[in-house]
Amino acid sequence: MNFLEKLFSVQKNLKTIPHLPSLGAKNFLKYIGPGLLVTVGFIDPGNWASNIAAGASYGYTLLWVVTLSTIMLVLLQHNVAHLGIATGLCLSEAATIHTKRWVSRSILSTAMMASVSTSLAEILGGAIALNMLFNIPLKICAMMTAGLAAFMLFSNSYRRLEKWIIGFVSLIGLSFLYELTLVNVEWGKAASGWIKPEIPANAMLIVMSILGSVVMPHNLFLHSEIIQSREWNLKDDTIIKKQLDYEFMDTLFSMFVGWAINSAMIILAAAAFFAHRMPVSELSQAERLLAPLLGSHASWIFALALLFSGLSSSVTSGMAGGTIMAGCFGESYDIRDSHSRLGVGLSFIGALVIIFLINDPFKGLLYSQMALSIQLPFTIFLQIYLTSSKKVMGKFANTRTTTALLVLVGVVVSGLNIRLLYGFLR
Repeated sequence: MNFLEKLFSVQKNLKTIPHLPSLGAKNFLKYIGPGLLVTVGFIDPGNWASNIAAGASYGYTLLWVVTLSTIMLVLLQHNVAHLGIATGLCLSEAATIHTKRWVSRSILSTAMMASVSTSLAEILGGAIALNMLFNIPLKICAMMTAGLAAFMLFSNSYRRLEKWIIGFVSLIGLSFLYELTLVNVEWGKAASGWIKPEIPANAMLIVMSILGSVVMPHNLFLHSEIIQSREWNLKDDTIIKKQLDYEFMDTLFSMFVGWAINSAMIILAAAAFFAHRMPVSELSQAERLLAPLLGSHASWIFALALLFSGLSSSVTSGMAGGTIMAGCFGESYDIRDSHSRLGVGLSFIGALVIIFLINDPFKGLLYSQMALSIQLPFTIFLQIYLTSSKKVMGKFANTRTTTALLVLVGVVVSGLNIRLLYGFLR
């Protein structure tokens, strides 16, 4: 082989090597995105209900619950994203490949039902917002929310979808920043509330509701899938380690955004409702009460932010349903694939059927949280099993310390969800 032939051969081989990123700050900014899609589930309508009730009933006292839940969420979400980066598999695919068939099918079947339950809450939240804004019947609003979310999923590439969701999260955050300027916030009490654990009398149910609605099964499946949109090279350990660093920063930043928005909800409710001794138990009630206190524009912005929350979280719950279903067949999520489309369809259609069968929206939210409470422990401990296995993760398997921390978080979160379920059933 002469020199020119060798040069041509080298150039040809270079084209087959996966892109190796420049490992700088500019590249990290391009990496941000997957964590923010997961954050949508952290600020969904279920969280709104819990946070508004917490602030209206107990002021700034329960802000520490948001801090604690965010720390636990960072540990679990980083760990499941670790699985996606190190193996190139989402949680559903890894379960199908690395566990016995009866185990994977049992857990993934319940996870698919949990995805339906999640979509139920998210679509219902968007429907409540549309009802607030335009006074359209709730069930028609539910169909509109599901239809728009499905359109976004089926007609957009992941990259464009990611930009839409980031835009929605930004608008939700800006909405609450604006509303906080309209109320008199006692920042000293807020600062104390963020770091000082305190459970007032009769507040345990709300504490468990906040903690229990933060870690959701569909987000664990979703994060392990969408993190692979930033994948560069599974064969280069240096690149994988850098990806893990970038992912951790993305997760940390995104969960901070979620922490700030959830905190803003409690602070707004504390300043607007608790200060005036006005207890709030429903989102529509909160919207109605804001108008006489802060003006009609404040209630309109509240409802609009809720619409963005319901719509964006409906999109991510549908995507999670597609991920779970595709993983059952050992496939990655791809909206052009029939299995992914089937998962999205089941998630949305199942949710709409339940919404039409239940006359009381509050009962719909109640049943959805019960389903998530039952399924969550199975997903968390499946994740811990897979990420602690050297057979699955190789040299990137969890250390004993990491595994111990994850088990502790899993026990706490699962215990709270089971306790919440018990409270619902009593």
